[in-house]
Amino acid sequence: MAEEKKDSKTKRPTAKKRDLQNAKRKLQNRSFKSRVKTVVRSFENEVKQKNETEAKTRLNSIFSLLDKGVKRGIYKLNKVGRLKSKFSKKA
Repeated sequence: MAEEKKDSKTKRPTAKKRDLQNAKRKLQNRSFKSRVKTVVRSFENEVKQKNETEAKTRLNSIFSLLDKGVKRGIYKLNKVGRLKSKFSKKA
């Protein structure tokens, strides 16, 4: 009789490694996005309080973080361009 074939759905070591890498990358991306959201929130508070000097420094830090996000592949270039334009108008 012929041998029974094993189910090929079992995880190989490379697939397990990719799972670990993806989980690690996901945590890094989430923390980075959280940092960006925090800076954006503080920028919007400064704009509401009409504190121009603080708002401009927050705007510079937002631009810096967004550019780093594009470089790392977290954000797409067009999205960052849209966000920069939106925040510049608010300032």
